[in-house]
Amino acid sequence: MLDATRRVVLERGLASTRVADIARATNVSGGLIHYHFATKDDLITEMLRSTSDSEIQRLREIVAEPGTAVERLDRVLLFYIPASRSDQSWILWLDAWAVGVREPHVRTILLELEGAWIEILGGVITEGVATGEFVCDDPQGSAERIDGMLDGLVVRYTLNAGNMSRTRLLHHARVAAAREVGLDPAVFSAGSSVSGG
Repeated sequence: MLDATRRVVLERGLASTRVADIARATNVSGGLIHYHFATKDDLITEMLRSTSDSEIQRLREIVAEPGTAVERLDRVLLFYIPASRSDQSWILWLDAWAVGVREPHVRTILLELEGAWIEILGGVITEGVATGEFVCDDPQGSAERIDGMLDGLVVRYTLNAGNMSRTRLLHHARVAAAREVGLDPAVFSAGSSVSGG
């Protein structure tokens, strides 16, 4: 049911999705949906939380893979940016941000997701400082700035503002991240590349 809810939300938008739409997509009655979820907000909250938990788990796995701090930081950047302008995960989160301004149940999940991203990214930076790969006196602040910068760039990329390509988006992300941790941005080009645009 959560997968179907996600599909309907991606098609109709969070604000426009009705329980009847989800019931139609799952071939069940609205009454059965309400048996499991008292309100539409409860169902949407559970779908968003499930999506968020899945993404956070995947990020933790990526960070836990072997490699230098530079490689791990680059993997975080590559995971964060959308695969394309039609990346379903990012479209869902962009929609959620708009709704979250007025809907506390959505805002709570967004804040949890952002908090987890910043915590994990801050951990990568802290470990890089500990191994001597990074120079950074405020890993938490750096993680917050990188996260905020990425969010802004991803919005521009997804909306095709200024015709930004994915390659250019990744370049900006790497330059900003390198500056935050005291590196030359060229360190990223040695081991990673991205296709598409």
